[in-house]
Amino acid sequence: MILWLCLCWGFSPSAGQPDSELMARYLEEQLLADYSVLEQVARRVPRQAKFLQRLETRPRMSEFHVRSTIISRYAFTTVSCTMVNSGSEAREAVFEMQIPAAAFISNFTMSIGNKTYYGEVTGKEKKNSTDDKERHKKPPSPTEGRENGYETFKASVFIPRKTQARFILHYEELLQRRLGKYEYTVSIRPQQLVGRLRVEVNILENSGIVNLEVPPLRNSKQKGNGKAEGDVSPPPSTVIGHTKTLAKVTFNPSVVEQTRIARNGILGDFIIRYDVNRELSVGDVQILNGYFVHYFAPTDLPPLPKNVVFVLDSSASMVGTKLKQTKEALFTILQDLRPEDHFNIIGFSNRIKVWQQDRLVPVTPNNIRDAKKYIHNMSPTGGTNINEALQTGAKLLNDYIAQNDIDARSVSLIIFLTDGRPTVGETQSSKILSNTKDAIRDKFCLFTIGIGNDVDHKLLERMALENCGMTRLFQEDEDAASHLKGFYDEIGTPLLSDIRVDYPEDDVEQVTQNFFPNYFNGSEIIIAGKLINRTSDKLHVEVTASNSKKYILLKTDVAIDLPSRNDIRGVPGLEDGKGDNNYIERAWSYLTIKELLNSRLKSDDSQEKDNLMEKAKSMALAYNFVTPFTVLKMKEAGLHSEPPQEEFISPSTDGIGEKVQSLQGHKAPPGIRRGQDKQRIKISKTSADGDPHFVIDFPSSKFSVCFNIDGEPGDILRLVSDHRESGVTVNGQLIGAPAPPNGRKKHRTYFSTITILSNKPERSYLEITPKRVILDDGERLVLSCGRSAVVRSRSLEVSISAYSNITVTIRDSISFVILIHHYKKPAPYQRNHLGFYISNSKGLSSDSHGLLGQFLSHEVKLLQESLNTSGHEVGQNQTEALKANPTNTLQVKGRLIPVVWKQRRIFNGQQEVDCWFAKNNADKLIDGSYRDYLASHPFDTGSTFGTINSL
Repeated sequence: MILWLCLCWGFSPSAGQPDSELMARYLEEQLLADYSVLEQVARRVPRQAKFLQRLETRPRMSEFHVRSTIISRYAFTTVSCTMVNSGSEAREAVFEMQIPAAAFISNFTMSIGNKTYYGEVTGKEKKNSTDDKERHKKPPSPTEGRENGYETFKASVFIPRKTQARFILHYEELLQRRLGKYEYTVSIRPQQLVGRLRVEVNILENSGIVNLEVPPLRNSKQKGNGKAEGDVSPPPSTVIGHTKTLAKVTFNPSVVEQTRIARNGILGDFIIRYDVNRELSVGDVQILNGYFVHYFAPTDLPPLPKNVVFVLDSSASMVGTKLKQTKEALFTILQDLRPEDHFNIIGFSNRIKVWQQDRLVPVTPNNIRDAKKYIHNMSPTGGTNINEALQTGAKLLNDYIAQNDIDARSVSLIIFLTDGRPTVGETQSSKILSNTKDAIRDKFCLFTIGIGNDVDHKLLERMALENCGMTRLFQEDEDAASHLKGFYDEIGTPLLSDIRVDYPEDDVEQVTQNFFPNYFNGSEIIIAGKLINRTSDKLHVEVTASNSKKYILLKTDVAIDLPSRNDIRGVPGLEDGKGDNNYIERAWSYLTIKELLNSRLKSDDSQEKDNLMEKAKSMALAYNFVTPFTVLKMKEAGLHSEPPQEEFISPSTDGIGEKVQSLQGHKAPPGIRRGQDKQRIKISKTSADGDPHFVIDFPSSKFSVCFNIDGEPGDILRLVSDHRESGVTVNGQLIGAPAPPNGRKKHRTYFSTITILSNKPERSYLEITPKRVILDDGERLVLSCGRSAVVRSRSLEVSISAYSNITVTIRDSISFVILIHHYKKPAPYQRNHLGFYISNSKGLSSDSHGLLGQFLSHEVKLLQESLNTSGHEVGQNQTEALKANPTNTLQVKGRLIPVVWKQRRIFNGQQEVDCWFAKNNADKLIDGSYRDYLASHPFDTGSTFGTINSL
């Protein structure tokens, strides 16, 4: 999350005198440009004389502005601070602020009187790297949480008497999604009342902004777990306005309002939380000027089972509040485990204590109760044997995975918590890292938590990075229980594993990390890259992942607009003097540098570390980022330079829809080729489509039979019923629409929902509408019909061709194709609807029934004469001669049915079918009557008339 804090010298805590609000009112009313108001206030409020005398010994902050623009999660922030020395001699002014550890400073300018100084990003000399680490920002780490993820920026200058200085700082960050929301935080702690204080945040999200909230000011970091408990209303003077894609939030407290919030000028954290609109698909791909960024955050997926080992420090240093809060958090976490999860607990000091030896136990009420007793009885004692504790936890998980063969259907992880450094057993960090990596062997992930100031942060961070995890640090005086629960909530619901995002090798280059071991609910996967083929009009995107017993393939082609349409230089505020106005390119550079820094942190090879450092330094210099390998050096701009002006992003709604493309992207695994997408699906003529029109194809007789069913809206028709043999049932629900003008029907009906049920080898169902597909085989998966996708399980495959059709294959011997009829501008008598086609019926039994199923294993004879004569069977070569005869007859199971010759269009009107049409709701053609084929509900599997079963 973007989170920043600006601290300048100001009042001491003792400044809060009884008449401070009176003084604030006077300041607000009488604030003058030459700042002589200070002397007037001193005369008017004698009791403040001593306070004002102290105030005059340091420069006063007259203005503090924060302006930020967030475009597609990428945040540009500009901080402007004006300080005035109204004293009779030069005074030192310190411009100090905290910015997110994950942010990169991109510019800094200051003016003192008529002199202007600008910052220039240069590379660090290798020989000074050790010293610079102490004097400059430490390497930002994407694994640091909001609780501790701050870095301090400080600039100190002397301001001449009766002169002002202005500081302008720019920094950038890609917001991270946690617990289902992005959070942007401005930490407002100037430590004195400010005459003009304003925060302005503009948000532009082309996919749509949802759940925008501005909670009350947060006055401590103890509520940093992302949950807005107790939130009531925004801070005073906050104004919120937003449309579907654009939001503007301002915070502009007067001096009086500042005093009411905090008399010492420490107002707190101003927070904005929001999420973006997500369709049923699973990705947002945006392309601009040769660069792309892909946001992947699927929803509506069933959670994967977890195998989790909690490794908890119980050494003597955990005594008191730390261990108490850890226990409180674990009690809550245990209660949140799901019935399908397995777990164990290890307490460690100089000894290792395992709750359940050599196994993980299922989540049951008795096991949860016993685990809570074990945690309650943990007592702090002894030293800290980190190495052995991790080895024991890794062995537990490895043995469980090997013995239960659960790799394909669950996510395994270790959650490790400590407050100190290794003091017992192996104490060398490099050996602990090596031993841990060898023990885990990329089979599961390690998540580390540090409490207090004595923890070895670098060790915990690197252990997590090397083993696909994350790390968090909490201070001793913070609410550790809340933080621990918040961190667990981030990783407690895995939805996908082994996620891989692919793009054609000939179309892209320099793509950031595209394989991820796990995806957790509420988070987001981000990939960025460069386009090689600038002449192509589309980018193919494929995503593969595993969800429990299902394999998921999602794919799409992203349209690439012409460069002139993507150019956003016309958007006010994007220009920064260097032409870096492509926010997607800057997001790509940001991600790339972060990955280079992490790769260097994980590397043990000195040559590789040097190469990674040079690559990161080169890119940081190209994009003017301050990193661990670059520094900001100040240079005077010249005697006649103009004072620095605020430069900030101000999104415009004009033309943004054309300049930013957003759609849902997906991936494909090895062996899936792009050419497969364009293959025409194979279907038979046997179908139910349109109003609805039924067609039965008889290949051996070389003719087709067709009929209509005039049902009522809401009717559920049994199309295929073979529940007892193959286990398959297909039901279709009708939706109504007005009849066309001058028609003979009262209304039209179409299929709005197709439900496919199967109970072999395991129970599952598909519910298909023109908008979405719901697959439930014990775990629910929702897919959009607007995005191409493939989902495979042991006996079922669902393939979606976006806005076109859905192919369902059961046990490789039964195939159905569902056509999607979607009208952009429907007439009053048209409705979005579905068509049902049988592609392969080999797996259905000869006893299958239903309006379509009853004909799959039976032949129909066409007779030459009418019902009133003793006709004889017509040969295949005589069929053409009978087309003009209005009294031809079909023989079906001994029944004689009059038919007429018709032509019908099927398959989206792309094919014509010649057929013999049976009138009167297929009277005598079908077994029984139309009403015998009505199901009581979509999941009714009754296979004989009057019988109702449910899956």
